[in-house]
Amino acid sequence: MDGVEQTNESWRILIVEDDERLADLTREYLENNGLTVSLETHGGAAVERIRNEQPDLVVLDLMLPGEDGLSICRRVRPFYSGPIIMLTARTDDLDQVLGLEMGADDYIGKPVQPRVLLARIRAMLRRMETAPAGNPEEGGEEPVRLQFNDLVVDRSMREAWLSEESIDLTSAEFDLLWLLASNAGRVLSREEIFTALRGIEYDGQDRSIDVRVSRIRPKIGDDPIHPRRIKTVRSKGYLFVKEA
Repeated sequence: MDGVEQTNESWRILIVEDDERLADLTREYLENNGLTVSLETHGGAAVERIRNEQPDLVVLDLMLPGEDGLSICRRVRPFYSGPIIMLTARTDDLDQVLGLEMGADDYIGKPVQPRVLLARIRAMLRRMETAPAGNPEEGGEEPVRLQFNDLVVDRSMREAWLSEESIDLTSAEFDLLWLLASNAGRVLSREEIFTALRGIEYDGQDRSIDVRVSRIRPKIGDDPIHPRRIKTVRSKGYLFVKEA
């Protein structure tokens, strides 16, 4: 049985799932492991729940009555920057890619294993909780703000600016941008990126990193066709260019 993970505060999770039995079982498991969980079973009410409650993380089913998960994800992103984990019973890569393009941070196939869901939730929340601090293994010397000409990325505030204008980034997009920017001048393989951001081994098939890079590029003023800031290095990975 999992031990309850100790945190400074109880993280608030909103599960949007129309299978009430599954939702109740998932809530019970997560609450037994130290999380505060609320449920919403109707897609049509999810947007306002997320807007009003601003949970720390949303677990969002793809197929819902009233409004599907893709539409909900797209609609909440202008006012909700927290992580969204999308649940899908489909195995089609297109659904997973669409979810990421709509602003989801992660996706898990159904039926959901509670231990797997808990691990993914904890990994995301842990990154958010520890992001403002320096790396303790490096004596806290890791910079918290990076600047590349007109692009500024601030780890302590988890924000980025282009020409002094705030950039709208999801939690997962910011994590990826920071990882690339803090390793400027060095090629990072997909395996390195995937392990750093997801905490699990890369299976060689997941396309989430590529989708997020494609979403980040226009937001930081990069040309999607001929990128200058985040370059794709064929058969190797991605390179963040120091002087673009």
